[in-house]
Amino acid sequence: MSLQINTNVAAMNAQRNLAATNRKLGGLFEKLSSGQRVNRAADDAAGLAISEKMRAQIRGMRQGQRNAQDGISMLQTAEGALGEVHSILQRIRELAVQAGNTTLSASDRQAIGEEMLALRSELDNIANRTRFNGQQLLTGALAVTLDTAGSSMDTVTATQGGATVAVSSIDVSGAEASTNYTATAAGAVVTLETTANGFTRAETFTVQDMGANATQALVFNQLGVTINLTHDANAGNVTGATIAAAIAGDNIQTTASSSAIFRVGAEVGDDVALSFQDMRASALGTPAAEISVLVANNNAVSTSAAADAILQSADAAIEQVSTFRAQLGAAQNQMETAINSLAVSVENLSASESRIRDADIAQVSSELISRQIMQQAGVAVLSQANTAPQAVLQLLQQ
Repeated sequence: MSLQINTNVAAMNAQRNLAATNRKLGGLFEKLSSGQRVNRAADDAAGLAISEKMRAQIRGMRQGQRNAQDGISMLQTAEGALGEVHSILQRIRELAVQAGNTTLSASDRQAIGEEMLALRSELDNIANRTRFNGQQLLTGALAVTLDTAGSSMDTVTATQGGATVAVSSIDVSGAEASTNYTATAAGAVVTLETTANGFTRAETFTVQDMGANATQALVFNQLGVTINLTHDANAGNVTGATIAAAIAGDNIQTTASSSAIFRVGAEVGDDVALSFQDMRASALGTPAAEISVLVANNNAVSTSAAADAILQSADAAIEQVSTFRAQLGAAQNQMETAINSLAVSVENLSASESRIRDADIAQVSSELISRQIMQQAGVAVLSQANTAPQAVLQLLQQ
């Protein structure tokens, strides 16, 4: 057996193992104090990368939930105001029915006209006052509109037998922004379609024959587009096939996005889009005979014929407001569904992220006890190793 005093290999070995035990103890203390298994990339490089992506999704989804809740508040603000708009339109219609009765004197009709004038003014006041976070909701400021420069459909006319049918207006309030729609025809059937991201959506409508002074709306519900047609006063009949052929090959272009976009998810495209329509008197009613046009002064119902025109326009306005309120309700339900869906996704992703990042306290505690015992044993062994070379002194004793 050889004895050395310059190099205490046993002490070096004990010190190395004790240092390793202390490092592991430090890691265990860190896990227990933070509650996380992965505190730095060195703990689990792959796990850290995966869990950080999960954390980004979780935080994005939680923000999407808050966005959806804000969006619901915005929709409720608009829908609440539209309830009063409905009441006003119902009163205008009621007054129009009253004015259709010949028992009224001229002064009576002017009195009715005064009330209608005040009601029409209040329609505009409600639209202008209804705001959410400073944004006007019922003036068309958050609506998709027709790009007349990029559209050819708005100038289409169809002529047959000396009579003409023209496109009087195009409603794209329910359409997508910055989108081009093209029309094709087969007989009296018009197909309107659009292509985006390699996916084509198409919808058909069968055009009816039109006589003198007739109107017709080509409604493409799924695409959110309505094409309004008007026949002139000539007696000639224009067939649906003739109208469809005139429309074929023309397009409708919508403006860039000015509609409301609600980001209800963590990724690009997780949106709910809604075009807030213009609910002012100038936009309500039958085309070219809106409430603002028919109720221009207190002589609005000076005749029964004028009262009948207001009655028809009020019916159309009530239908417009009802349709828009239905859209608001559908969007609100959609966002409430998104909130519930996001809550489930956040719960599941959080559980997955927890399994990667969070420490198993029971396991760490058990390992801590083991490492503490090893530390105590290491200290004892190091102490013994440090005193072992002292045996050499016995060889030097005389």
